[in-house]
Amino acid sequence: MTVAVDAVSNRGATRFSDIIYEKIVGMIADGTFPVNERLPSETRLAGDFGASRPVVREALERLRTDGLVVSRKGSGSYVRQRPDSSMLTMVPVGSLADVQRFFEFRAGLEAEAAELAARNWQPTDKERITAALVSLEQCLRNGELGAEEDQALHDAIAAATGNQFHITVREWFKPHFAIGHSVTRSLSLKRTPEQIRSVQDEHAVIVEAIFARRETEAHDAMKKHILNARARMFQGV
Repeated sequence: MTVAVDAVSNRGATRFSDIIYEKIVGMIADGTFPVNERLPSETRLAGDFGASRPVVREALERLRTDGLVVSRKGSGSYVRQRPDSSMLTMVPVGSLADVQRFFEFRAGLEAEAAELAARNWQPTDKERITAALVSLEQCLRNGELGAEEDQALHDAIAAATGNQFHITVREWFKPHFAIGHSVTRSLSLKRTPEQIRSVQDEHAVIVEAIFARRETEAHDAMKKHILNARARMFQGV
């Protein structure tokens, strides 16, 4: 019984830290906590949010992982960068931490998919992947969002694995994948032409490695691409 209670308690604490995390992200985005300024102490934040210090500490750790804050020994936590506030309007309220965790999940899953695709692709897969990459390039040239085209490319790579479980997982979590693609594509349209082009270049590197059957290179390129997409969520002003 004690184990069950502790498990429920731990889930509750984690969820509360997600709420605190999202609140602090919002306060950084709206300038309440300015870039290069010190955040209030853990004790002060705990009091302001009605949370325990361990909960606040967990939220701050995620903020450090996401590159929004940085710790300075003996001085506290400082705001490192300010994300685009529009990012918060694209993500369902209360789910920002889940979106970030899904990127972490994708980094492993899709890197393995790219590696398997490099090993197993067939001519029909090559045609599908090429068509998806061309469609995405056309969206880029037209200044279009391209979220569906982006997702189609990743779907085509999953199909090229020859493993039905990669396809099934993408079907199961289709709404989660869609949010990630939509948010990152929407934010990318606000970047410089060079930054926008760099995203497409990442896709090209992945596809080239897959077609050349360079499995390790395809794995690493996809993992880098997903983690970069995760980081781009927090690139802002």
